[in-house]
Amino acid sequence: MDLVIRNATLADGRRNIDIGVEGERIVAVETGLAARGAHEIDAAGDLVTPPFVDAHFHMDATLSYGLPRVNESGTLLEGIALWGELKPQLVQEALIERALHYCDWAVGRGLLAIRTHVDICDDRLLAVEALLEVRRRVAPYIDLQLVAFPQDGLLRSPGAFDNLKRAIGMGVDVVGGIPHFERTMAQGAESVRLLCEFAAGQGLRVDMHCDETDDPMSRHIETLAHETWRTGLQGRVAGSHLTSMHSMDNYYVSKLIPLMRESGVAAIANPLINITLQGRADTYPKRRGMTRVPELMAAGIDVAFGHDCVMDPWYGLGSGDMLEVAHMGLHVAQMTGQEAMRQCFLAITETPARILGLEGYGLAPGCQADFVLLGASSPVEAIRLRAARRAVVRRGAIIAEAPRAVSSLHLPGRPDSTDFRIRR
Repeated sequence: MDLVIRNATLADGRRNIDIGVEGERIVAVETGLAARGAHEIDAAGDLVTPPFVDAHFHMDATLSYGLPRVNESGTLLEGIALWGELKPQLVQEALIERALHYCDWAVGRGLLAIRTHVDICDDRLLAVEALLEVRRRVAPYIDLQLVAFPQDGLLRSPGAFDNLKRAIGMGVDVVGGIPHFERTMAQGAESVRLLCEFAAGQGLRVDMHCDETDDPMSRHIETLAHETWRTGLQGRVAGSHLTSMHSMDNYYVSKLIPLMRESGVAAIANPLINITLQGRADTYPKRRGMTRVPELMAAGIDVAFGHDCVMDPWYGLGSGDMLEVAHMGLHVAQMTGQEAMRQCFLAITETPARILGLEGYGLAPGCQADFVLLGASSPVEAIRLRAARRAVVRRGAIIAEAPRAVSSLHLPGRPDSTDFRIRR
């Protein structure tokens, strides 16, 4: 075999597993694999997992922090205003270089699939052209899925729908929207209808920024679920953010969640950004600002976590680490039970892979040989430690690796010791 990983632990709890790779595919996942590999790695009991998947990102804005100025208030509205100031100044090559630099970060952290929204409200479609080029360049090592996103509103921004259609014609993958940013609730609902009809006619997936507000009456997810069912898009639609659900009446939500489940609409929460931007107008008690993740999961709805922003007009932090995202998500959602924490790990791996429709994803014979060796013994420990990525494999080739982190302790009154991670 070309590559064999020995003595691995898998996310489902199986231990002492060997993973055999031939070419770009996994051919064996078993204990005591007899075949030898041209290259072998001893996992030494550490966790091997399919690569991390970011279901919601904005790569056209990433690493632009401080351009043209810093978001002094740190608020969503100032971030939107800043992006409006920056768009006319965007230079395609600079945008490409920032995006490629971020993709380098992503690879180092085992993040090999990203769904990124790209603003189509600039008539030049400069960002669309740039990210199409980035997608081409990173294809050997990252699955980059582009969403045509009318940042300024499909109906509110003149020419936005035509621009969206042009972007899809250029090769953008997914139809996006932002109904809560339209001028009225009625226009928001109309934008959802138009976009779902267009997506259904083109055979495309849909991912809408939906109800990213503290307003409990912002209920476009209800419209999105209905239009998904009406247009036959079941299983191909996601509502991102859905933060208004944290403010909605419980009785209404008790009807809304079954509607989402019946329509096959997935939910994408963005813990780092939702907890930062929402609830800003509250004094105390202050709302947490993230959608009802455990309730949605309990209803059988696919729920993924996204990073959303890294060093851009909306968020001056971030590093492309999906374990950091899961770590924040489980705290905000109070999902600290053992099974709940494992669900948070799935929210950055298997669940977003399903939402994106990634083919050949997983750790089973026949799957693409894409996986990450983490310096942890379980998904929960990986989240707790934000574990080091010992190796990142793409299509059977090691594309990133790092030595085990080692700390040598020389403490007064204690024997010298060497440990590479803090165990439970």
